[in-house]
Amino acid sequence: MSSPYGAVVDAHFHVIDPRYPLVPNQGYLPPAFTASDYRSRVRELGVVGGAVVSGSFQAFDQGYLVAALAELGPGFAGVTNLPATVSEETVLALDAAGVRAVRINLYRGGSAGPADLDRLARMVHEVAGWHTELYVDAGDLADLAPRLRSLPQVTIDHLAMSDDTTGTLLDLVAGGAVVKATGFGRIAVSDPEALMAAVVRTSPAGLVFGTDLPSTRARVPFRDEDVARVAEAVATVDPGLVPAVLRENAVRLYRLGDLGAAPPAAG
Repeated sequence: MSSPYGAVVDAHFHVIDPRYPLVPNQGYLPPAFTASDYRSRVRELGVVGGAVVSGSFQAFDQGYLVAALAELGPGFAGVTNLPATVSEETVLALDAAGVRAVRINLYRGGSAGPADLDRLARMVHEVAGWHTELYVDAGDLADLAPRLRSLPQVTIDHLAMSDDTTGTLLDLVAGGAVVKATGFGRIAVSDPEALMAAVVRTSPAGLVFGTDLPSTRARVPFRDEDVARVAEAVATVDPGLVPAVLRENAVRLYRLGDLGAAPPAAG
């Protein structure tokens, strides 16, 4: 049986390879979840591409990411943590390996901080066309918004973690920001379905899907049914937008090219 949604692009997951260094974050070290483990886990979801995202526990190590992208092959891009002092040469080398974005982790640390956000985001965009991904709580967006609105392209992880009581998240989406429908088992958003619908109503290009595998530290790990959860929320606005959220928006965001049809599921 193949995926009922056709080809899917997973815009947010992690690879944890024990061959490469890990840095405890608040005392936490995740168990291994290799590229091979990931392939096995999503075999029945129709995944044809996606984004490997560096976690706080990987700090500035690039070895695991370059190796993971080489193993996963065409259709997969990288999102990495970079120090503020990173050189243009390093950015270009990572771009050649398939990295397409820098991550600023304001929620757990392990990356460059808010003071470096503007300069780093602009540098990687100018040098390699990368965008900037933010792991940030909705409660902090109002203060960050003036800075974020001026950046070339930003994404917000995990539906911004909590309720958008100020309306800033949707305002950023109206200005071109992209929100990731990921991590349902870690967020404190009171009505994720309503928020997902509001995002695509604001901008059909403003939402992408991700598994957040292996769901490190999440209260409830990713379930296959979460794909349907996203699709059904989007369909309340327009069923025709489901392929965009599950595939096309991420293809454009990560510049993945033509990925073809979904592979058949194992069976």
